[in-house]
Amino acid sequence: MKTAIVTGATSGIGEAAVRAFAAAGWRVIGTGRRADRLDALAEEVGHDRLHTIAFDIRDAAARERAVHDLPDGFRDIDLLVNNAGLALGTSPAQDAKLDDWTTMIDTNVTACVAMTRLLLPGLVARKGAIINLSSVAATYPYTGGNVYGATKAFVRQFSLGLRSDLAGTGVRVTSIEPGMVETEFTTVRTGDKAASDKLYAGAHPMTGEDIAQTMLWVASLPAHLNINTLELMPVSQSFAGFQVSRTSE
Repeated sequence: MKTAIVTGATSGIGEAAVRAFAAAGWRVIGTGRRADRLDALAEEVGHDRLHTIAFDIRDAAARERAVHDLPDGFRDIDLLVNNAGLALGTSPAQDAKLDDWTTMIDTNVTACVAMTRLLLPGLVARKGAIINLSSVAATYPYTGGNVYGATKAFVRQFSLGLRSDLAGTGVRVTSIEPGMVETEFTTVRTGDKAASDKLYAGAHPMTGEDIAQTMLWVASLPAHLNINTLELMPVSQSFAGFQVSRTSE
């Protein structure tokens, strides 16, 4: 039985990934800040199938304890899913809050890198895999996406760099890059549930389950196949047009 660790497992894509991998016969380690949600998920999935660890992914000491203190049966990790991440604010750069920027960098970049480095020796030994959650924002900029898009571009490039460094080890690395997915993401970003509902209304967006099933497919491919990057959008979404700023003259 293989074992996966999924960060950011308390909602959205991460929560759906825990369910998908557990249903497919994997043991899963789910991490996140909200212990009550992790407990409820473990009751649903089964404690024999899911081990949960509540901590802030930005906390270096907590990250190391979480990996060091894994119980027997969950110590041999075959797959790291770096899913934990967030976007904060929609303001243009000149009006954005620096604290929001640093929080996104600490979560989306630093924690991703740190978790990867912690688990790499074991993943190399087991010829495992890494799935990093990036975004279409890594490729297509939009107003207000400034630092969020930059963090996801880092995740994409980090994934490609890992592929290069890990050549010959048997470790597979994939950057998953979704477009519009209806989760708590926009509510967290704006603090406004109504704004989130308005964004997704009538758009037929992707779901957390859609992305989770995509991750499971990637992880289940034959060992000699690697998906380097995989960009997904709902059919209703397409690429933004170029902006043109016009004067009144």
